[in-house]
Amino acid sequence: MKIAVAGFQHETNRFSPVQTSCQDFVQEDGWPGLTQGRKLWDVFLEANIPLGGFLQYAKQHFDAVPILWASAEPAGLVHDDAFDQITDMILEGLQAAMPLDGIYLDLHGAMVCQSYEDGEGEFLRRLRNRLGNEIPIAVSLDLHANVTPESVALADVMTIYRTYPHIDMADTGYRAGALLRQIIATGQKPHCAFRQLPFLIPLPDQCTNLEPARTLYEKLPLEHDLETGSADIALGFPASDIAQMGPAIVAYDYSKKNARQRADQLEQALLDAESSFNMPIYRTKEAVRLALQRGPQKRPIILADAQDVSGAGSMSDSTELLEELARVGIRNCAVGAIYDKEVVKIAHSLGVGAEFSCELGDNFSGPEQAGFQGRFRVVALSDGMFEYHGEMMSGITAKIGPTAALELVHDTAEIQIVVTSERIQLLDQAIMSHIGIKPEEKSYLAIKSVVHFRADFDSIADEIIIVEARGFSPCRFREGLFPHLRKGVRLL
Repeated sequence: MKIAVAGFQHETNRFSPVQTSCQDFVQEDGWPGLTQGRKLWDVFLEANIPLGGFLQYAKQHFDAVPILWASAEPAGLVHDDAFDQITDMILEGLQAAMPLDGIYLDLHGAMVCQSYEDGEGEFLRRLRNRLGNEIPIAVSLDLHANVTPESVALADVMTIYRTYPHIDMADTGYRAGALLRQIIATGQKPHCAFRQLPFLIPLPDQCTNLEPARTLYEKLPLEHDLETGSADIALGFPASDIAQMGPAIVAYDYSKKNARQRADQLEQALLDAESSFNMPIYRTKEAVRLALQRGPQKRPIILADAQDVSGAGSMSDSTELLEELARVGIRNCAVGAIYDKEVVKIAHSLGVGAEFSCELGDNFSGPEQAGFQGRFRVVALSDGMFEYHGEMMSGITAKIGPTAALELVHDTAEIQIVVTSERIQLLDQAIMSHIGIKPEEKSYLAIKSVVHFRADFDSIADEIIIVEARGFSPCRFREGLFPHLRKGVRLL
């Protein structure tokens, strides 16, 4: 079976102050840069990425033809020219690989372009227009996908991550391979039952380590078999602010009746769980006060700066939480990662041991919002290249550019800060440890991450407090926040 393989990923945040260019897909950062041809085998085969899992399956069952994989750090709308260029590159590669028995696509499910609300739907539409409707297409999607009726109609089967933190990305690609092989071998395309739920779930509540998401995902079938049925749940990405966003269910079966019954059961389970998505989120001063009341403990107390996370499209440069930590004189604390290219340049030009005063962060919050004014000592410098060690990011080498570890020079507070020259979500201890900060030895950790940090930090944390500080990825919803959302959708 000759199968073409490609990937095109972006999680779009319409609240972000910066849009996403073609260069953002080309460059390396916390994820690999744009990769083409046979290099996909070298870069992704051992990585916990859907494409890696599919390639593992392909080694045993397919003649895989790798085309292209590209991803950009979540941010604002994808430029039309970036979408057009990468789409054309993939389509030309697919055309050159013909004839094909099937196609596998590693997509996200929450891409929004300047001219297209449903980036994946538009991508699949162009693919079908070029290559026709006969070739089976398997797609893997992120748990935060906003699955649309158009994308469901254009793909033959979809698999979706079942964990958040996303520790099963490779498994999701592997499942897509098994289902695609069955479609090709039988010559029979499955029936799909698709359901959209009438409410939005904030990102902190989507964690599958916790209830109610944990029990919901335990209801999914384990088999990779269209005879007995396959089903998945996407919980949606609210910051995309599109009409069709929100939780969705896809159920596949060679029996239309069975597919509908499975989808109905999962839909009812989600509806029954609606009122249980109620994780507490604390405003900054209240969160810090709570942390001080409960600590220090033998293990760190983590303050998750959930609305300023680059992995959800925010800028990772808000200093609201840092300001409060300094104000109360917190001790033995590490903060990361704050994005500020200019401060990193200063630190690298002065060297380890130097002290300097500057304004840190908040470069994208508008002229009315100043950054954190302080004096800092350079304690370590890095080129930003290191191996991830946590379960989620295993097999990936980060290349985030020059990085600095700074210590706040302060009368009472004792705070170390990781400052980066590229935006990166702090989802792995290596982002701190590679530059000399040992997170397990801190009393307090202020981390710019919503949930992904749990994959590598849960084991060292005494308690986790979700913080509602300044940022562009809203975790607390209000009426009017999502102007593009279809009518009748409830905000949790």
